[in-house]
Amino acid sequence: MKTKTVYRCTECGSDFSKWQGRCDTCGEWNTLVEETVAPKVSVGSGGGAARRIGGARSLADGGNVVATPKLRDVKGSDAKRWKTGLDEFDFVLGGGIVPGSMILIGGEPGIGKSTLLLQVAARLEAAGFATLYASGEESPLQIKLRSDRLAASAAEVSLLSETNLETILTTSASVAPSVLIVDSIQTVYTGDLEGAPGNVGQVRECAARLMRYAKESGTTVFVVGHVTKGGGIAGPKTLEHIVDTVLYFEGESTLDHRVLRATKNRFGSVDEIGVFRMSEQGLEPVANPSELFMGDRASHASGSAVTALLEGTRPLLVEIQALAAKAGFGTPQRVATGFDGRRLALLLAVLDKRAGLNFSQLDVFLNVVGGMRLQEPGGDLAVAAALASSVYDRALPADALFIGEVGLGGEVRTVSQVERRVAEAANMGMKRVYLAERGVPKRKSRDVELVGVRTIQDLLRRIFT
Repeated sequence: MKTKTVYRCTECGSDFSKWQGRCDTCGEWNTLVEETVAPKVSVGSGGGAARRIGGARSLADGGNVVATPKLRDVKGSDAKRWKTGLDEFDFVLGGGIVPGSMILIGGEPGIGKSTLLLQVAARLEAAGFATLYASGEESPLQIKLRSDRLAASAAEVSLLSETNLETILTTSASVAPSVLIVDSIQTVYTGDLEGAPGNVGQVRECAARLMRYAKESGTTVFVVGHVTKGGGIAGPKTLEHIVDTVLYFEGESTLDHRVLRATKNRFGSVDEIGVFRMSEQGLEPVANPSELFMGDRASHASGSAVTALLEGTRPLLVEIQALAAKAGFGTPQRVATGFDGRRLALLLAVLDKRAGLNFSQLDVFLNVVGGMRLQEPGGDLAVAAALASSVYDRALPADALFIGEVGLGGEVRTVSQVERRVAEAANMGMKRVYLAERGVPKRKSRDVELVGVRTIQDLLRRIFT
């Protein structure tokens, strides 16, 4: 019997009978991958599951029509979240692990995903929650060597070195753990599909079965996912849609701290971050991330400004460094680390047109300290102040904070949740906050002076004149 294959888009999941360079549905290029068509599931096997969860359509069962339940008849769950003891990890998840959920953790190779999950498994086992760690990438000896380095003992964690999904699920059903960890989803395969582990069909089918197992058994499933060159999780985009929570583990290889970011969470707020410090004994939560990012700041140097980012519900103080130097030859360089290059070009044009600062013969380098990414427009004012400070070669006030969005007309616009940012500035010893005039809170702070500015010219006049 000839095996039937289709070409499926890894971005949107659309099917095509033959390969083509561009997906007609989402418009992305080179995203069609050939995969074997999975065998169809019989109606009888799916009907039971639909009846258990109360499907949206009526099901015929022996001639009797089963009515769908009303939403008011669905009983809520009083199950409490499971605490791991890693405060930053629990914070990112929204207060702890939800029983029966599926959590996907992605990150660069060597960033610490396996170390973090082994620490979580050790702490859960110590708290009385049975944990099964299924590894398809490392041998038991390698996991043992990592465990010996950790501060928390993982000696009681059940270990399974297997890549076959059916074996993993059968073992988990017999052990009946509270938490199942699969490291990683790209190494797991099912015998029902042809193709090597890691292809689009295998990843999606294995993830769907693990999700179904989590919901039916109440076991929380952690899945490790590899990332592509672009930073996204490898495999089909539907992988992130299947799971309940998506966490990204970020950080620079040259730095000792890591950032855990939630980009999707059905049981909590998104864009929350947790900060960890990598040590010889594993990952240690950082209680005050602002102090970590501001610890090595040189207050007397020009081109340094501080802003307050809002990561989910947590405000963070971050230093922005700018350097404007005379261009040696050719076209001046524009180099930005942790900041959008197009946004930098826009701010340079505004400073040139509205504030009279000419950058046409200057190389411009911008760096967000600590490996952080400045994505929200609330840091525009700090970037502009740092650039002006470097051009004038005059240091900004060491105890000043800059919050605001800069428009094309040079106007300074307000940003959200200013009060929380100002409160974090007060906690870190800042004495003055420059922000949009319309965004000055009505409730004044005793410890911080709030200075409202209308335009970028107004800001530079107040600071440098």
